Amino acid sequence: MSNNRSFEVAKAEKVNRRDEILDAAGQLFSRQGFHATSMRDLARAVNLQGGSLYAHIQSKEEVLFELVNRAADEFLSNAEAIPSDLSPKEQLERFVHGHLAVIVRELDNATVFFHEWKFLNPELQQKITARRDAYEAHFRRIIEAGIQQGQFQVEDVRLASLFILSALNWTYHWYRPGGKLTLESLSSHYCRLIFKTLGAA
Repeated sequence: MSNNRSFEVAKAEKVNRRDEILDAAGQLFSRQGFHATSMRDLARAVNLQGGSLYAHIQSKEEVLFELVNRAADEFLSNAEAIPSDLSPKEQLERFVHGHLAVIVRELDNATVFFHEWKFLNPELQQKITARRDAYEAHFRRIIEAGIQQGQFQVEDVRLASLFILSALNWTYHWYRPGGKLTLESLSSHYCRLIFKTLGAA
């Protein structure tokens, strides 16, 4: 095997190992909390010696930030992919379905995103806050467009946005895969409730 080939294989193995570490960290942080999870716990979860773990990550906080940032990527990608030529009601349905899909698909990381992000240092918190604000702005624009087009009846857009997003976000706390509610039925129920909240015509 050539030196270049050996290098590429080693690089791929390191990337895969890092992904394995992130997956394990997501499970540990979501189930027992960031502070209650030690580096030793994380190393044990991926069958590494403590010292070997540092060949793949620099710190526990680095792992937390990457998990939270990845979840932010998922949420923002969903919002940005919604076609602007759809009606506000259709955009809202896409938004709700996509938001819940991220939570259902990435339940551990979503839990870390909503609950553990506050343990990041202030500088990293600001980065995540900016991304959360950008996401909420997408949602507010949909509601504002619905008001302008007579589809929604809302007095306070910001308050309505926070109320609805809070309800959507809390899903991570009680939703369990394999339960009675599928993603489709969950989205359908939420949309009906949200449309009522917005006074949809």
